[in-house]
Amino acid sequence: MLTALCMLTACNNTSREDKQAPADDGIDYATFEYKVDRFADIEILRYPVPGFNSLSLQQKELVYYLSQAALEGRDILWDQHNRHNLTIRRVCEALYENYMGDKSSENWKQFETYLKQIWMANGIHHHYSEDKILPAFPQDYFVSLVKSVDPGRMPFRDGMAADETLNEILPVMFDPKVMPKRMSQAAGTDIVATSAVNFYEGVTQKEVEDFYNAMKDPADNTPISYGLNSKVVKVDGQITEQVWKLGGMYDKAIERIIGWLEKAEAVAENEQQRGIIATLVDYYRTGDLKTFDDYSVKWVADTVSRVDFINGFIETYTDPLGMKGTWESLVNFKSEEASERTRVISDNAQWFEDNSPIDDRFKKEEVKGISAKVITAAILAGDTYPATPIGINLPNADWIRRDHGSKSVTIDNITFAYAKAAEGNGFNEEFMWSDQERARAKEYGTLTDNLHTDLHECLGHGSGKLLPGVSSDALRAYASPLEETRADLFALYYLADPKLVELGLLPDEEAYKTEYYHYIMNGAMTQLTRIQPGKDIEQAHMRNRALISNWVIEKGEADNVVSLQKQDNKTYVVINDYDKLRSLFGELLREVQRIKSEGDYEAGKALVEAYGVKVNAELHNEVLARYEALDIAPYKGFVNPVYKLVTDNNGKVTDVTVSYNENYVDQQMRYSRQYSALPLKN
Repeated sequence: MLTALCMLTACNNTSREDKQAPADDGIDYATFEYKVDRFADIEILRYPVPGFNSLSLQQKELVYYLSQAALEGRDILWDQHNRHNLTIRRVCEALYENYMGDKSSENWKQFETYLKQIWMANGIHHHYSEDKILPAFPQDYFVSLVKSVDPGRMPFRDGMAADETLNEILPVMFDPKVMPKRMSQAAGTDIVATSAVNFYEGVTQKEVEDFYNAMKDPADNTPISYGLNSKVVKVDGQITEQVWKLGGMYDKAIERIIGWLEKAEAVAENEQQRGIIATLVDYYRTGDLKTFDDYSVKWVADTVSRVDFINGFIETYTDPLGMKGTWESLVNFKSEEASERTRVISDNAQWFEDNSPIDDRFKKEEVKGISAKVITAAILAGDTYPATPIGINLPNADWIRRDHGSKSVTIDNITFAYAKAAEGNGFNEEFMWSDQERARAKEYGTLTDNLHTDLHECLGHGSGKLLPGVSSDALRAYASPLEETRADLFALYYLADPKLVELGLLPDEEAYKTEYYHYIMNGAMTQLTRIQPGKDIEQAHMRNRALISNWVIEKGEADNVVSLQKQDNKTYVVINDYDKLRSLFGELLREVQRIKSEGDYEAGKALVEAYGVKVNAELHNEVLARYEALDIAPYKGFVNPVYKLVTDNNGKVTDVTVSYNENYVDQQMRYSRQYSALPLKN
C-alpha cells in the first residue's frame, strides 16, 4: 500500500547551504533555540512557525481547534504500537513525577533516558529500527521504584496492585525475547505472529490474509481500504474486526477528537472545508470506510483553503501487512511564496508522465488533480510526532489518485530547522569524496534536496498506473519499500532532465549532481549509522535507499559509472559518469514500475531482499566509527509550539498566541496529563 509520509532524508545530518530565515512578524531568528535536548541516539529540535501571526483571527482559531483535535489522538497511537505501551508509559511517568528518592544515581539517569526514548518512539520499540528499547537500568531497581511510591499515585490498571502490574509489564520491558520487534519483516516467518503491534491478536498471517481476501471483489474498480481502521481478533474461534470509531475501540479518544473537529468546523475558511470536516466527523462516528473515501475525495479537491490538516488512521508502515492505519495528524498552512516551485511542477505533471522511461502500458493517459504546495507545519501529532516527515503525499487509495488526484506537500519550516541544527557539524567533510562534492553541496544542497522532495511527493507517488485487475496490496509486505523506491527513482531521474532548467527550477545543468552524490552516499553508506551491528535493514525508507544505491553501484562498477573507493583507509562514493548514472536510475524505475503495475510479488521480493536488506559488516563498522567521532545524533525529533486562546471578558476569542519555550520533558508530561483519554484496558 502506498505510504502517506515520506522521510526522505535519512539522518538529516548533511550540512546544507545556509537557508535564509523566512520573514515573519514575531520570531527572533538570531536567538531562536533550535536544539532542545540530547539523549541516547536522539536529538530533540524546535521548529518555528513563520507566518502564523499574519494569519487572520479566524484562521488562527481554526489552527488552534485542529491542533487540539490532533493532540487528542496521542494515546491511540501508543496503544496501536503495543497493547502494553500505555501501562508502561503511565507507570514510568508516575515514577518520574512522584519518586522521592535519590535522583542523582546512574540508575535514575538511565531511567530518565528510557522514558525520553519511549516518548520519542510512542512506545517501547524504537521508532525507526523497530527493535525493543531495552532499559539500561536493572529490573530490580525498577521494581524498587514502583514499590517505593504511594500506590494511590500509581496508575495500576482496574484496581490491580503493584505486583500484578509488574508481573504484566516486566517481561515486556526487560526480556529481550518477549515482543522483540514492533514490526517483523523477516522473510519466511509469520510476520503477524512475530510483530508486537496491537493490530492483531490470536490470529496468524494466513488467517488475516484469507479474512480480507474473502471480502475483496476483483472487479471492484473503487475498493475501500480494507482493514484500515480496525484490529483483527479471534472470538470463539471466529475472526472478526474491532473497529476504531465512536462507540467502538478507542471510543473515548475519538469522542474528544470529534469535539474539537466540530469547533473547527464552525470556524472553517469556506463551505468546502466545512464539508470536509463534517465528513471526517461522520467517518469517526460510523467507522465506514466508504465515508473515509468520500472524505479523501473532498479533501483532495480543496486547493483553495490556506489552512489544511491531516487527521485519522492513515499511515500503514507499522503494519507488517501494510493495511492498518496508525493514527496521525498534521496541521499546517500554505507558504504562499515558497509554493511557486511546486505549482510549476504540478502544472507540468502530464509532461513528466509522458516522458517517463517506464513502459507505455503503465503510463496514465491523463494525469488528474495533482496539487502541490510548500507548507508551514503548525502542529505535529500521532505518527508525525516527535519524529516527522519532510514531505507528504495523500491519499493512499490508488483509485482516488487515478480518478481524483492527490495532494503533495513539502514542509518548509521542518527542513529549515533541520538545516539550522546541522550547521557546522563536519558531516560533509568526513564523508564526501572531494572538495568538488562539498562545494556543490554548499551551493546547491538545499535547493536540490527540496526539489527531490517535491518531485518525489508531487509526481513520483502519483505517476504510473496499475493494470486492470491488479490489487493495490498485491506486493504485501514489500509494497511500502517498493513504492518509496519508485517515487525516489522518479525524482532522481528527472532531477537531471534539462526540462528543470527550462522551467527555472534549477539554475544550471550541474546542480542535480549534488543530490545524486548525496543520495548514493546516504543509501550505500551513511544511513547505516542508524543500524546496530549485525542487524539487517528493516525500515521501509532505508530499504528503498539501500536498494537503489546498491543496485546502481553493482550495475555501474563495470563501466566505471559509480563505485565505492578507499582513500586513507576510508570508504567513499565516487561518481565518474553522471549521465550514465541517470540512465541506470531510469532502467531501475522501469522495472520497479512494472513490478507495481503488474503486481509481481516475487520479483519485488527478490529485488528488495537482494539489494535493500543486508548490510556489509566491514563497511558498517567503518561508517559507525567515523560517525561516532563527529558526535552527531543519528535521529531527530521535535517539540511543538504552544498555542493559547486569548478571550475577552465575554469569552469571545480575540487572538491566538504561539510560544516556543516548552521543553521536551515538560511537553510530554503535559500531553500525558491533558490528552490521556483511553483507559488501560484497551
